[in-house]
Amino acid sequence: MSTFADAARKPLPQPDADTEKLWAGLRDGKLLLQHCEDCGDVQYYQQALCRACGGERIVHRAASGRGQVHSFSVVHRAPGPAFKGDVPYAVLLVELEEGPRMISTYTGGEPGDVTFDMPVELVVEPVNDVISLPRFRRSR
Repeated sequence: MSTFADAARKPLPQPDADTEKLWAGLRDGKLLLQHCEDCGDVQYYQQALCRACGGERIVHRAASGRGQVHSFSVVHRAPGPAFKGDVPYAVLLVELEEGPRMISTYTGGEPGDVTFDMPVELVVEPVNDVISLPRFRRSR
């Protein structure tokens, strides 16, 4: 049974066999991307096979941490009690320098300052001993 206390707590990612290297990298301050040694494709969303060719020779390499805002939305109405203190906040679709796109949030400035094609850089924010979240700020 869910309680109000549960609803007021932000959900956290649950690392699994496919994502454990991603979360370990973030704990070390690095965003790890998967690179296919068969076709050269680079993917952010962690999985056992290459989405482009189905290859199994996947290696993790640290991303530069740089990218551009491809799209964004400023959230003014919290999706639940746990996010009430965060509004307004900007949700970003970032196109990473290496090619993949990822969804994250903006930090280090006002949500209203976000623009399309704005250069951004990775900021890793520790939540606990297991989870650190990738966020982005305007590039300096």
